[in-house]
Amino acid sequence: MSEKIKILFVDDHQLIIEGILSYLKDIDGLEITSTNSCDEAFNLVKSHLNTDPYQILFTDLSFDNASDNSNIDGGENLIKALQKENVPIKIGVITGHSETNRVYNVVRNLNPLAYILKGKCNTTELNFAIQKMLANQVYYTHEIHEKLLKRALIEIQMDDVAVQILKELPKHSKISNMEGIITKSDGNLVKIRAIESKLAKLRTDLDANNNTDLVLKAKELGILD
Repeated sequence: MSEKIKILFVDDHQLIIEGILSYLKDIDGLEITSTNSCDEAFNLVKSHLNTDPYQILFTDLSFDNASDNSNIDGGENLIKALQKENVPIKIGVITGHSETNRVYNVVRNLNPLAYILKGKCNTTELNFAIQKMLANQVYYTHEIHEKLLKRALIEIQMDDVAVQILKELPKHSKISNMEGIITKSDGNLVKIRAIESKLAKLRTDLDANNNTDLVLKAKELGILD
């Protein structure tokens, strides 16, 4: 069995792979393989399990080259397929996707050990992430960590009244039209002054410039569909 750390990189853009490989070429002890196909990545991992297994897999999330013939059409489904079969491999994400809701859902549902933004990473960060993953520790790029923290804080602050207001907001041209619609947990109606106060706090919490911006921010965070 190889004494080197076997890593598989999966991305549909070869130039991205070549850029990442250039960052890692001077780091000793790595044996790196790459592929542009999620199907091939899955088959490579499975076929090497009993001989010379990969310790780490890094994958992008979106694959433009997926076709009707693809069994696995993206990074999220690749991770799910490996997890479904309990394949013992440490999984990280290297992607351009930094939308808060996308990040939150990937981390919550798939639990990757790493989440790195391609185009912003470098040799030091990649090497650090690899070492953390080998130690079964989580590493998220600072920007990703900040987004997850903000999402968690907003979720803690978000009560049922706030969610009702955000859902009703796009339906009404005037805030006054929402009077008689929003209810408290005890069934009592929320008065217009309390609605306006809650909206002001939500705009502050979500760094929104106005109510339209507030709805967009809420959607980005996954508070609204």
